[in-house]
Amino acid sequence: MEAYAKAKWVGYPVNKVRLVLDLVKGKDVESAINILTFTPNFAARSVSKTIKSAVANLIEGNRETTIDTSRVFIDTMYADEGPTMKRFRPRAQGRATRIRKRTSHIFVKVKLAEKE
Repeated sequence: MEAYAKAKWVGYPVNKVRLVLDLVKGKDVESAINILTFTPNFAARSVSKTIKSAVANLIEGNRETTIDTSRVFIDTMYADEGPTMKRFRPRAQGRATRIRKRTSHIFVKVKLAEKE
């Protein structure tokens, strides 16, 4: 059984989100959330919310069976670049400089481990 969750328009640049994703890629969900709780990066909060949403989608999609969350692990997770918001900042002598506020989209797919 598997489920996924997407977080779009996350207000962090994709290179900073990917640093956080590399910390928890391939781990089980409980240890991943523990790692993200103590990670001092702001993007860790958005990644943690997306993982929790994917687990909730897995539980909701399989109501007829009880799911042990200790057997759920992260199967796939990646971040893509979202649209860039363009803003301008005033500079000297009447000029303006472009400010690019980059966004990202986070995708997380969780899977239930096979019984051993």
